[in-house]
Parts: sequence; structure tokens; C-alpha cells
Amino acid sequence: MEEKRVYISLSGLPLSFELDWPFHTSTSGADFSVLHADIRLENSDGLHAPVAVNLSATVREVMPSLDPRDAEGPVINALRKEVDRRQIEFLKSGKRVPVHFSSRHYDFKRSKWMFGKATDEEITKLVARKIYWQTRLVGGLVWIGDPTEALYVETSVEHVMEIAQKLAGEGLIKLESDRAAADGSLMAQAARFEADMRTAREELEKKHAFERG
Repeated sequence: MEEKRVYISLSGLPLSFELDWPFHTSTSGADFSVLHADIRLENSDGLHAPVAVNLSATVREVMPSLDPRDAEGPVINALRKEVDRRQIEFLKSGKRVPVHFSSRHYDFKRSKWMFGKATDEEITKLVARKIYWQTRLVGGLVWIGDPTEALYVETSVEHVMEIAQKLAGEGLIKLESDRAAADGSLMAQAARFEADMRTAREELEKKHAFERG
């Protein structure tokens, strides 16, 4: 069984993604492909968001294939971006909602995915939070060289590793190639990481409560 991977929203929410491969043609007659998925809000009481990823024909043309090796990273990041934009509501149960995986995530002029350029400070927070939550929820070494992470913050794997090296230099983590182990000093900051999660979750819930009236 593949090890569970935890991804962090820029706001600090720990997420995991269950993707029901493969993509299939829409039964509605529309010109797009669909992938069912479930986004789980980790460290919660079973909150999740079932979604239908609707891949536009325009973006389909620029993808090498719809196999997981080519599509998984962009799909996870498109969903993570919707969480960061507070478009996803997490419930204990719920109706599957459509998420548009469209040209707004792709720069055709530069032929690259665009999910929003993060600052080094934001990337540092993301890496630290990822190592904390993956260690807390799963254990073992944490894959920092995951291309999906670099893609989300619009940088290179090498740059993410440089930032991880700085965290190692501060004594917060230990690096083994492209994987990291949390040091006690990082795990001792649990209150900060969990406060970040609570704040992000409260803001998300407040937004959706307002929309429901």
C-alpha cells in the first residue's frame, strides 16, 4: 500500500487526497473529462469534501497523458488551490461538488502550470508545516523532494531543498537525501502549527456560513 501523503494549504490546513483514477468522459454531454476525488481535512473529526474534477478540453490538449504519473501533481494542486481560495467546504458528509480544472491553472504563453508564486517565507512555512503534520499523522521520513510541492509554489525542487537545508541548519529537521525527519525542536512547536490550522479552518467555515446566510 502506498504511504499516505499529507499536503499543506498555504493557510496551514493539512490535507490528504484520494483520487479515483482514471479520468472518464463526462456523461452530461459536455466536452470535458471527469475524475472523482475526496479531499480529507486531516486532524479533524472526519471532515472531507467529495469533488468531481472537471478537466477542460483546452487543458487536456497540453497534458502528456491523463495517467497518474502526469496528472496527479496538477490535479492535487488544482484542488489545493481551491482550498486556499476557500472554495471548498469540508463536511462530515456531503454531495460531490464540481471543481473546474481549467486554463486558469495553465500559462499557455510559457507552457507551464500556474498555481501562484510563493515567497521564500511562505515556502519555509509550508515545508515546516508539512514535516510537522506528516510526522504527527503518519510518521517516518517526509518526502521534501516531491515535485508536486515545488509545482504548487512555482519553484524548483532544488529551491525547496535549499529551504529545507536552512531548516536543517536551524536544528529543526534532519535531512537524508530528499527526505526529512522532524527534530524534537520542530515537534515542540505543535501549539503554533495547530493554532495555524484552527485559524485557517475557522476562516474557511466562517466564509461558507456567510454564503449560506
